[in-house]
This record gives sequence, C-alpha cells and structure tokens, in this order.
Amino acid sequence: MSAQIGQPAPEFELQAYNRDKDNTDGQFSTVSLSGLKGKWVCLFFYPLDFTFVCPTEIVAFNEALGEFDDRDCALLTASTDSAYSHKGWCDSHEGLGKLKYPMLADTNHNLSRAYGVLHPEKGIAYRGIFLIDPNGVLRYMAVHDLGVGRNVEEVLRVLDALQTDKLCPCNWKKGDETIN
Repeated sequence: MSAQIGQPAPEFELQAYNRDKDNTDGQFSTVSLSGLKGKWVCLFFYPLDFTFVCPTEIVAFNEALGEFDDRDCALLTASTDSAYSHKGWCDSHEGLGKLKYPMLADTNHNLSRAYGVLHPEKGIAYRGIFLIDPNGVLRYMAVHDLGVGRNVEEVLRVLDALQTDKLCPCNWKKGDETIN
C-alpha cells in the first residue's frame, strides 16, 4: 500500500550523499525517517541525476534551506540513483556542489514504491513531494509528471499552513487570518 495522508509515513533507512557543514567535502551517511522524529520532514523525489529539470529544483530547495530550517523542517531528496552517482553529479555540477541537505539513494526502489511515485515502466521516480509531521504522520503529498518542476514557495506555504494546525482558506499565506 502506498503512502496515505493522515497515516504514518513509510519508514526508511537509506544511504545518502551530502556535503559536509563547510561544503568542502562530500560524505556518505545513513539517513532514516525515525532519526528525524520530532522534526517536520520535507521529502522530495526527482527522476534522475544528470538531467535538466532536476537540478533547477534541487538548487532552488537548497537556496530555501534556511526557510525550512526556520520551520524546524529537515529537507531530503531522493532518486533511484546510487549515492555514488549523486556524488559524481554534485562534483560535476556547479550549482549542486553547494548542496547542504542529503540526497537519498533509493537503488532498490523500495522508497519510491512505498511513497507511490515509482514510474512502472522506467523504474524512476516521478516528482513527488511529501510533508511529514514531527510524529511521523504524512500530512501533504503531491506528485508531478516527469517534466514539470515544483514551486518551492508553494511547499513552504503549505508547510506554514500545516504548522498552524488550523483551517487555512484558499491562497492563505503566513500572517493571514485562519478560519478558526
């Protein structure tokens, strides 16, 4: 069964690649959802390393990392590529060389399958995005086709709305009145 809103988000423990705190060297680590309990989590999937739309999203999320940090939200990205492929892509791409959040390696496709974003014929992930609350409950999900990038500001807007724990009308933005 795929991930569902209001249900516990599928657990994972995967190898990841990310730059160290000084952005001087890359490192491999293991990242698990349970290791992030108590924080909000934004997990977004992208199709493949060494492509064209993907780095625009990955860099845009990286540029907004401070916004996610301000909301106590860990940022993670995942594709079906290996951690070594992630490293090679980051090392060869100027914008990705400054990436400050983990890139998960879903090489066995279990994570993409669990979150319902695995393309059935191509074996790659659609552009899925998931917001998970500090208790590990899935609170938001959206899936885009392979060629359509996402809007980071909209993800932050939804995160802000979820964090109010109130009813938020259409086009609500942080600072606007809620319904209750």
